[in-house]
Amino acid sequence: MRETSQEEMPEPANLRFLRRLITILLITMIVGFVALIFLFVMRFSQEPATIALPNEITLPDGTNAAAFTQGDDWYAIVTDDDQILIYNRADGALRHTLNVK
Repeated sequence: MRETSQEEMPEPANLRFLRRLITILLITMIVGFVALIFLFVMRFSQEPATIALPNEITLPDGTNAAAFTQGDDWYAIVTDDDQILIYNRADGALRHTLNVK
């Protein structure tokens, strides 16, 4: 009888399937990694969006600003005495005052 070496034995079907599956997984991971690098480069190479801030804000006497937020046609200042002052963006006039407490 002739002994067959490992080189001459046919590869089992499930092993061939597993080898192809791992190869496809490797290719998918490489493509995904390249896509992530491409997205990071594209995202971080863009200019940051500029925020239009008012040049000057006049607060009532005796108030200090603690926080600032803005919308399309307004901006608001939160003061350290628990008030929210809402101003018009167009002319800088005080639109509304809210007491937080």
